[in-house]
Amino acid sequence: MKEQSFKVTGMTCSACSAAVQRTVSKMEGVSQAEVNLATETLRVSFDENNVDFGKLQAAVERAGYGLVEPQALKRAELGIEGMTCASCSSAVERALKKLDGVSEASVNLATNRAAFSYDPTKVKLAQVREAITKAGYTPLDLATEDTRDAEQEKREKALNLMRFRLITAIVFAAPILYIAMAHMFPKIGVPLPAFMNPHTFPLVFALVQLILTIPVLIAGGRFFRVGFKTLFKGSPNMDTLVAIGTGSAFLYGVYATVLIYLGDFGFAQHLYFESAAVVISLVMLGKFLEAVSKSKTSEAIKKLMNLRPQTAVIVKDGIEMTVALDEVSVGDVVLVRPGAAIPVDGTVLDGASSVDESMLTGESLPVEKQPGSPVTGGSINGEGLLHFTVTRVGEDTALSKIIHLVEEAQGRKAPIAKLADIISGYFVPAVLGVAVLAAVIWALVGKDFNFVLNIFVTVLVIACPCALGLATPTAIMVGTGKGAELGVLIKGGEALETTHSINAVVLDKTGTITQGKPELTDIVRYTAEEETSVLALTASAERGSEHPIARAIVNAAQARNLSLLEPEQFRAIPGRGIEAVVGGRRVLAGSAKLLVEHNVDISGSTADTLRLSGAGKTLMYIAIDSALYSLMAAADAVKPTSRAAVQQLKSLGLEVYMLTGDNSATAKAVAETVGIDHVLSDVLPDGKSIEVQKLQSQGKRVAMVGDGINDAPALVQADVGMAIGTGTDVAVESADVVLMRGDLSAVSAAVALSRATIRNIRQNLFWAFAYNVIGIPFAAGVFFAFGGPLLTPVFAGAAMALSSVSVVTNALRLKRFHLKDKK
Repeated sequence: MKEQSFKVTGMTCSACSAAVQRTVSKMEGVSQAEVNLATETLRVSFDENNVDFGKLQAAVERAGYGLVEPQALKRAELGIEGMTCASCSSAVERALKKLDGVSEASVNLATNRAAFSYDPTKVKLAQVREAITKAGYTPLDLATEDTRDAEQEKREKALNLMRFRLITAIVFAAPILYIAMAHMFPKIGVPLPAFMNPHTFPLVFALVQLILTIPVLIAGGRFFRVGFKTLFKGSPNMDTLVAIGTGSAFLYGVYATVLIYLGDFGFAQHLYFESAAVVISLVMLGKFLEAVSKSKTSEAIKKLMNLRPQTAVIVKDGIEMTVALDEVSVGDVVLVRPGAAIPVDGTVLDGASSVDESMLTGESLPVEKQPGSPVTGGSINGEGLLHFTVTRVGEDTALSKIIHLVEEAQGRKAPIAKLADIISGYFVPAVLGVAVLAAVIWALVGKDFNFVLNIFVTVLVIACPCALGLATPTAIMVGTGKGAELGVLIKGGEALETTHSINAVVLDKTGTITQGKPELTDIVRYTAEEETSVLALTASAERGSEHPIARAIVNAAQARNLSLLEPEQFRAIPGRGIEAVVGGRRVLAGSAKLLVEHNVDISGSTADTLRLSGAGKTLMYIAIDSALYSLMAAADAVKPTSRAAVQQLKSLGLEVYMLTGDNSATAKAVAETVGIDHVLSDVLPDGKSIEVQKLQSQGKRVAMVGDGINDAPALVQADVGMAIGTGTDVAVESADVVLMRGDLSAVSAAVALSRATIRNIRQNLFWAFAYNVIGIPFAAGVFFAFGGPLLTPVFAGAAMALSSVSVVTNALRLKRFHLKDKK
């Protein structure tokens, strides 16, 4: 089962998208189809054996629309410099979506990234960059393996520059606040130098504040540069609000200073320099604290990157050489001393040791390594000396893939963020309108200019689209980062949000609940032929099979040093077994159904079948030349952690199902061992997704956990697919969540973490909305009109800075998440 997105052309309304979705959904071989009118995309899961692009295109065209060939669409990401709030990210998103040929554009404020799909025949990346630049922002190439350190250094320099400018602003703003406010508190002993007394030297009083304010404005110059730049481009943002508000206060202060110079000393009481300087300082403080907090949200990636050593010791012709990591090649032999970090992926050639893989898998216990064992770059060697052959380097290593997966996940939005995205697109223009309207209304009711200006500036300053824009992505960044630390890789916001709502978990048996490596335990013979002869024939026939029981039979024969033959003929029968010709004899090996379908009488094995299957063993029937020769049984040991993991899932309120191709008796025996109440047995590989579908049709939100190639369709069909990271690449690619540990306890960790993250996002969104819903009317004087207090720009600036910091700080609480947090 393959999942792919296509561009649909010709749609104009929801009826169009519904028509396309209905048409494609009815096609044979299509399991699911979703059409998004906003992005004009069709996302479809289909069987590649029955459906191809041509058939999909023909169906869509019959419905009256067009379908763009998937090869024409490319996926790209760019860094965006200059974004400060949700209005900024919305402006970049709108600019991208306006380009003909761009679809699925998504801009993340927390990561400063834009992800989009585009048709290179219609639009070039140069045009995309130009559109971002015209919107008032700077497009950047994303960091690669070679440039991540430089990017980190650049971010640290930017943070240091922000710190320097903030200190500069505070150094000059503090005396302004003192000068402006000291004369108002004569009784509390706050003296003001005589030469600055506003009553005797009003001009000096005004000029000192003016001179001190100018360095603050220079330090906060980016608010004015970016704010007015985006305003003139038609996409005002938070910087625009700050620039207009503080700029108005400063210009009015300059106007008042001129009038004082001309002799109107009464204006010494209405300068507003302190509002401009202190508000800018407070907003700068908020942005600095926000930047520091945001840098902490990506600590998981930093920790993963720091796992990789900068050098490696390679051995050539018996000589040890220390080389830079990028000089290591596939096939090199690397030496790892006790306590050292393993630099790249490989296979142990010589030596034995225990390796700490906790930072990659979340598994606290060291893993024993010996010749033939795989080792992963970034893990820490224990007490032994290891030589290993390099199998993967650079971007191909497991660590690099994990880093890329986490980065990609942190850049994806959750559906819960849609409301905030919609609102933020209209937020700043609406606030500008409210500020003007409030000022006009208070002017009409007879308030003086100073009061009206106070209202205008306060409304502009208190509004905070930053909190709205950061509410979701910061929580997702911290949540997915924490998941990576626990060995749970969640592929983005959508998977994170869906996981929290699941109420049923389907567990594949082999390799998920069990070890996945069964051993041959019983050989029951029904003829006089010797056991070794039957085993050798069966193992020879099974040499071409990848079925776990087949491998157990082959391994058992090899352990007895039996000579195996190459089969003259071999045919695998999916879900049944194999048929082969070995040494001129026709061998059938597989399920009871296989032998019955080939008219082999198996009635003589009934008692043995009940006995062995009742013990939880998997059976394989062997027929030679159309006669039942043997019944072989293999046991796949249950993982030691499976029972406790199942209990954890139940404690989360989840229904747990076991899915297996084994017969009912065998399946029930395993289910009873681990405490699973619901068993789906005798399920063929292509029936797994159907079983998941059945549960979904009952209204259940289903998570499917598996590790094999035949689990991939079910992983895609499920609301959330969870792949055991030790399984096949196909299963991992098909899944929404990758569990790096080989045990099921990571499933409950994923669900609990998802619930904690979504709860955190809801808290953030509530406070972000509540802050603006209450703060803006407060600043506009609504409460004052009914006898309440009147907010000043200084307090508004402090509240605005606090709102953004509080949202990010709340998200950072997720870093303290533990597996016991299951509510």
